[in-house]
Amino acid sequence: MKSRYEKFMLDALTLAAKGIGSVEPNPAVGCVIVKDNKIIGRGYHGKFGGPHAEINALSDCRKKRNNPAGATMFVSLEPCCHFGKTPPCTDAIIKAKIAKVVIAAIDPSPHANGKGIRLLKKAGIKIETGLCENQAKLLNAPFFKFAKTSKPWVIVKWAQSRDGFLASKKYRWISNQKSRSNAQILRRRADAILVGINTVLADDPLLTARPARKDKKLLRVVLDSKLKIPPTCNLIKTAKKAPVLVFTANKNNTKTMPLQKKGARIITVSSAGGKCSLKETIAVLSRKGIQQLLVEGGPTVITSFLRAGLADEIVVYIAPKNLARSGLAHTTKLMADALNQARPHNLEIKNLNGDLCIRGFMKNS
Repeated sequence: MKSRYEKFMLDALTLAAKGIGSVEPNPAVGCVIVKDNKIIGRGYHGKFGGPHAEINALSDCRKKRNNPAGATMFVSLEPCCHFGKTPPCTDAIIKAKIAKVVIAAIDPSPHANGKGIRLLKKAGIKIETGLCENQAKLLNAPFFKFAKTSKPWVIVKWAQSRDGFLASKKYRWISNQKSRSNAQILRRRADAILVGINTVLADDPLLTARPARKDKKLLRVVLDSKLKIPPTCNLIKTAKKAPVLVFTANKNNTKTMPLQKKGARIITVSSAGGKCSLKETIAVLSRKGIQQLLVEGGPTVITSFLRAGLADEIVVYIAPKNLARSGLAHTTKLMADALNQARPHNLEIKNLNGDLCIRGFMKNS
């Protein structure tokens, strides 16, 4: 049976999840303020650069004419104590005379990492940490990984038919509208989206988030070992509007000029079995501050990331249709073996108007 405190923290985590897709690279944070065992204020971080969860919860108290003095605040992540795009939340908590703050997880960032907690304690506020900590860390797994390692959280996503095809000659999309809308949340979460050259040649995608976020531009990344990407494709034609990064193992500079003139950036990495080195690719993206990388390639790219142990999360959309003769790009035994070896855990299955969405974390995450 859940304790009352646990229920309040789970409320805060539910609120936090509402910010996913809008707050990144910031963490998604939720907050509830409780007095006399009743919630008197709720808030969550709703937009990058906007007020944090604690500030919104205190504002909610004021709107409802509830006095937060002496109340207990439940927050899913340690309150910030530094000036960023907004003032420190610790100052507002102290000013509101909150009596106790219950925190799910400590912020591992260098500017935080317990500093906010120490400030609140110094002001005489009681602190409790670790309630629903695992749930809080899973919710913001990309944020925690990047804060600790400076490496991106890699999400490998694909859609397939029931009989294992990833594309079709008959249908433009395998998955339904609900699944595609859900997939757009992944794009809005991500800092970069990656595909292989075969996807570019077959689909000529734009690789944009819809609706796009105005507060950040999604970096579009292509793995193209032989540098076959056409200067006339949609990605290159729009490279001056939204950044495009092409990784290649081809050192022929004559091919790079037309691409660079249109705004694309070309980076040469080592060849690993005739393909671009994923290790070097990830290292470059790490240096660029990419916190979340969404991989949307075909079976070859998906298998490469899984076999290299670089995937932190998978998201798979399975449509209830058999494509048979119209199917293209079937899942391979190598891909299936790589997925089994990655040992996904914390699996979550959702029904999206008939499609199944399976989400899981990898053993290394």
